[in-house]
Amino acid sequence: MSHQPTITDNLQFSADSKLPQILFGIGIIGLLISAYGYFADANQFFFSYLVSFTFFTGISLASVFMVMFHHITKSKWGVVIRRIPETFGANLGVWAFFAIPILLGIHNLYHWSHEDAVAADKILKGKSAYLNTPFFIVRQILYFMIWGFIGHKLYKASIDMDITGDWGISSLMRRVSAPAIPLFGLSIAFASFDWLMSLDPHWFSTMFGVYFFAISFQSFWAVMILMVFFLQRNGYLKNTIGKVHVYDMGAWLFAFTVFYAYIAFAQFLLIYYANLPEETLWFYHRLEGSWKFIAYGLLLLRFALPFLVLLNREQKHGRKVLTYVSVLVLIMHFLEIYWIAMPTLSAHGIHFSWIDFSTLIGLGGIFFGMFFQRFKQNSMIPEKDPKLGACLEKSYHQ
Repeated sequence: MSHQPTITDNLQFSADSKLPQILFGIGIIGLLISAYGYFADANQFFFSYLVSFTFFTGISLASVFMVMFHHITKSKWGVVIRRIPETFGANLGVWAFFAIPILLGIHNLYHWSHEDAVAADKILKGKSAYLNTPFFIVRQILYFMIWGFIGHKLYKASIDMDITGDWGISSLMRRVSAPAIPLFGLSIAFASFDWLMSLDPHWFSTMFGVYFFAISFQSFWAVMILMVFFLQRNGYLKNTIGKVHVYDMGAWLFAFTVFYAYIAFAQFLLIYYANLPEETLWFYHRLEGSWKFIAYGLLLLRFALPFLVLLNREQKHGRKVLTYVSVLVLIMHFLEIYWIAMPTLSAHGIHFSWIDFSTLIGLGGIFFGMFFQRFKQNSMIPEKDPKLGACLEKSYHQ
């Protein structure tokens, strides 16, 4: 059993901090501006909103998955950073509210939601048992019920352990995580089918679920790195989260950069090799016109550059390098979701709209405002976790 570690840092985020209110203010202004965009161009509004919503939701889903993975493997290395993904995951139940515009815009977004289109298309008829409006709405409710329950359960158990000091709660979190992981994985896959893949209902990829998981998880580690650096620049956890923990996060970012490239290439290769028109047309449209610049940019800036930079062991804990790489990964993550979704609306090439950025800022402000509002209510690390001592004693070896 681990001894109670000695921590010199203040473990409480300032209760007087106005950061949540500032972020909420930015978010509300961004969403109000976006609402004006609805009246200017409803189709553009809903597609822009979908891209930004998927961007932030994927990061939260990866957060919960990482927490569950941490519990079932009895990991020690990440205890000091675990409260961050726990907090992101705990907000998923409330975040469900922001899925409502997707439901309201279903006819603007999804061709299969129009009965006349289904009646005139054999392929859509064949998929209509799954791709229909009532079942789509039911699935969204089920997804967020599952995600919200699991995220809240793991967060609450972690907080309860801080309050009571009952180490037996660790076993409870493992028992919750073990069956939840396959359920969570399946629900993420089907959500990605619903939100993104069904934008082009003739196209399908059996790898799309794990592809969405890969791009979300790589971005999750970029957010984790930036969040830790933000806290430390503001005087928090400077002695608690050390060089070895930063290195671990850099190593995870590197690992998921490789994993992302493997999955993305495997999906492309299988479709290229099979050469079926209903599959290849999806890539064909995204590799022509100005869309090809994003495609090549993903290869160079989302995989090749981060891979080559982080290949060096020392760069995995270099704060400046990790900051630049993380920001780059997040920019490319947004562009990748944009590249997946927007050709359905703008088939002839890239057409950025101010609504793309107002929805990103609006949802981003709310997303991080919710995070800091909850984060400041409890300790920034699981301070009564039995593995905390081993985590703090871990050292970086040259």
